[in-house]
Amino acid sequence: MITAAAVAGLPEIGAGDDLGELIAARLPSAPADGDVLVIAHKAISKAEGRVRRLAEVTPSPRAVALAAEQGGKDPRHVQVVLDETRELLRAERGVLVCVTHHGFVCANAGVDASNSPAGEPETLILLPRDPDASARALRARLNELTGVRHGVVVTDSFGRAWRHGQVDVAIGVAGVAPLQDWRGKTDSVGRELRATWIAVADQLAGAADLARGKDSREPAVVVRGLAQHVADDDGPGAQELLRPAAEDLFR
Repeated sequence: MITAAAVAGLPEIGAGDDLGELIAARLPSAPADGDVLVIAHKAISKAEGRVRRLAEVTPSPRAVALAAEQGGKDPRHVQVVLDETRELLRAERGVLVCVTHHGFVCANAGVDASNSPAGEPETLILLPRDPDASARALRARLNELTGVRHGVVVTDSFGRAWRHGQVDVAIGVAGVAPLQDWRGKTDSVGRELRATWIAVADQLAGAADLARGKDSREPAVVVRGLAQHVADDDGPGAQELLRPAAEDLFR
């Protein structure tokens, strides 16, 4: 049986907070080997100080022009997006489709104002500088505090081509095999599988998002029942999920 339970009672996260300690003290059940902690990146970004205050941002001429073209967006917000962008793929209908410095293709380079620190309405939250490193550090701290072997998945909400709505996906992974490769194996009737390559980390991200509300301020969820996907080592991280640009049919 697979279960997903939100970690209740976490305080507002601030720069320098020991996120592992805060979570370990509030786990919804006694920790067990193979538990996977799935955590929205904003909690990690806040703890790592990855926030920008618009009052401290001076927009460039490019940001001012893009903001005007995109329906009068705040040019300071656009500047922060550009700062987090390696390549701007498209700008249309108020959305900037960006390749981040990590290699993620997403709207507005993952820069978002929702769930910003209370009392700071003009604050933007950025993606962690290195989400895989953040996942490894949180995993090490949780394992130290609980004495059991966790996996950790760091998530963000991404849109999808051809479909409405957003889903949570993995942007940082530690201790979990991000992909399960069935290519070359056979299905239930012996037919060879040629394309089945399961994004386990993304499925964990989506499942965990169902266990918390978008307005609940419950960024962390413990998923249990998937110990077969949890490894002793940290593994390759979420970077393994990224399709190389040469294989991307949609750029």
